[in-house]
Amino acid sequence: MKNSLILHHYDLSPYAEKIRLMFGLTGTRWHSLLSPDKPPRPNIDPLSGGYRRIPVAQFGADIFCDTTLIAREVADITGNPALDPRTADAEAAGLMARAEKEIFFAAITAVPPLRLLGTMMGMFGPIGTYRFAKDRMSLLKGGTVRPPQGGGAKATLESFLDDMETTLAQRPWVGGDAASVADFAAYHPLWLYTAMNRRQFDSGPNVKTWYQHVADIGHGEREEIDQAQAFAAARDSEPRAVPASIKDTPIEVGASVKVGPSDYGTVPITGTLAAVTEDRIIVTRDTSDFGKLNVHFPRAGYSLNKA
Repeated sequence: MKNSLILHHYDLSPYAEKIRLMFGLTGTRWHSLLSPDKPPRPNIDPLSGGYRRIPVAQFGADIFCDTTLIAREVADITGNPALDPRTADAEAAGLMARAEKEIFFAAITAVPPLRLLGTMMGMFGPIGTYRFAKDRMSLLKGGTVRPPQGGGAKATLESFLDDMETTLAQRPWVGGDAASVADFAAYHPLWLYTAMNRRQFDSGPNVKTWYQHVADIGHGEREEIDQAQAFAAARDSEPRAVPASIKDTPIEVGASVKVGPSDYGTVPITGTLAAVTEDRIIVTRDTSDFGKLNVHFPRAGYSLNKA
């Protein structure tokens, strides 16, 4: 267990769907630990230090935050470089960036309000809907994201679908001749929109065909585990060796720091700065229950400050 990948997620998480499809593409056997859809999350908070967003990946005593970084880890362990976002060409990278920011939020705000409310009521009930909506509104506090609203959200989504149709008229997958991380990044907000709207988006034939092909990939070999097993994996492991830091780190290695997203869900975690590479921040947390844990973040989109 301690050498296996554990994904802390919930089934309706669109960002988790992006990672689950990577497991499907590679036929990966992975461990699933279902997490609440909003904090507190007792299965992962003690490990990550309270990282606000989901999913989170775990390899023993190493915790990986943000699907950009998780995708890189999956690419490494499966030997599939096409799952590393850094390998995408300029066109695919542009669509990925739009999908994971403005389109993700437009996929929610483009749904007619009464239909969205009805969907959430069916999922969570009246009290659960209120709590879920309140939690999601709190995600934006202190961040840089400003979701499009109403007609603007619909126009944003339609523009993205038009550009996707143009791309997919030239090649079968967003990234080229084979499925890659670009497809899963572009797919996940459309998957969210379809779930919340209870009907599929209006698009051209190429997008519809591609969407079904992505859905057919599946999730690989999923095995459910419990919180005790994930905690044991952390407790019985040592963090892997940290890479060398860049020459001029913004804060000296060994300092007490706070790290958190800049765009939304900005709650920081605290710990000791273990390394800063060109694209990664690693923070060590000394815990009484698990010993040392290393928590990994991408540098892009994250703030690093002294605690």
